[in-house]
Amino acid sequence: MKKLSWLLLICFFAAIVAGCTLFGGEKHQIIIGGKNFTEQDILVYLMQYVIEDKTNLKVGTKPFLGGTSVVAQAIERGDIHIYAEYTGTALINILGEPMTTDPDVAYEKVKKIYQDQKQLVWLKPFGFNNTYTLSMQEDRAAELGIQTFSDLAKKAPSLTLGCTQEFLERPDGYKGLQKAYNMDFKSINGMDPGLTYAAVRDGKVDVIDAFATDGRITAFNLQVLKDDKKFFPPYYAAPVVRADTLTKYPEIADALNSLAGKLNDKEMATLNAQVDLDKKDPKEVARAWLKTQGLIK
Repeated sequence: MKKLSWLLLICFFAAIVAGCTLFGGEKHQIIIGGKNFTEQDILVYLMQYVIEDKTNLKVGTKPFLGGTSVVAQAIERGDIHIYAEYTGTALINILGEPMTTDPDVAYEKVKKIYQDQKQLVWLKPFGFNNTYTLSMQEDRAAELGIQTFSDLAKKAPSLTLGCTQEFLERPDGYKGLQKAYNMDFKSINGMDPGLTYAAVRDGKVDVIDAFATDGRITAFNLQVLKDDKKFFPPYYAAPVVRADTLTKYPEIADALNSLAGKLNDKEMATLNAQVDLDKKDPKEVARAWLKTQGLIK
């Protein structure tokens, strides 16, 4: 009897790991993953709902998996089948390729290398460029005469930077900025992505790493500083899908490509703000936007 109980327990946990229920449940055919910030959460559900609407596939989600390396490894292992990646992140942070400021060159390069080396397929971009930037309070920037990254570099030794741990480690993050602008802050606070904006708004730090499509920039009266040496590459977001998944379910490509070019920077910022500021459910934000665009029923 003990052996039978242990056997049932093992089967139960195996079923959970496999993503299905023990008794008669159906396994998700597709799993979509996402990184640990709001925009990625919204993109997970945008992709889920268009696939479910336009195909007969069963889709599961794993939002907020972690940072770039965590999610990138998950798709290569096959733990997930789809996620949204950014061209600049893929080019520099994942592939270690040289910087480029041309968005088309960046896209075509990552698309080819991912297909050839990783058997991952880049579909058409959503349309927005969520570039990294540096931001600070408007009145604080005006007081210090800071408009550009070069201006900031001169004042940095007396200022505090608040940023994500990932930004500190990325070559297209703080390490690269130090070299490009000779930028060294008095102190640096590594923070959760969800805390940086409130920290600069409340004066706990002077400068933060920010995303261009974040709705809190406008809401918190923050100033986006100009990257006058064009350090940051383009970060156009697009769905990345395992090649073996597309071979098995080619209809996924048409479903996800229905999102191509549909989101500009302003629209993405608006969706992000609905979640971060208005406290709406990202699932409902995604579904409502898709319906208003006529992309799902």
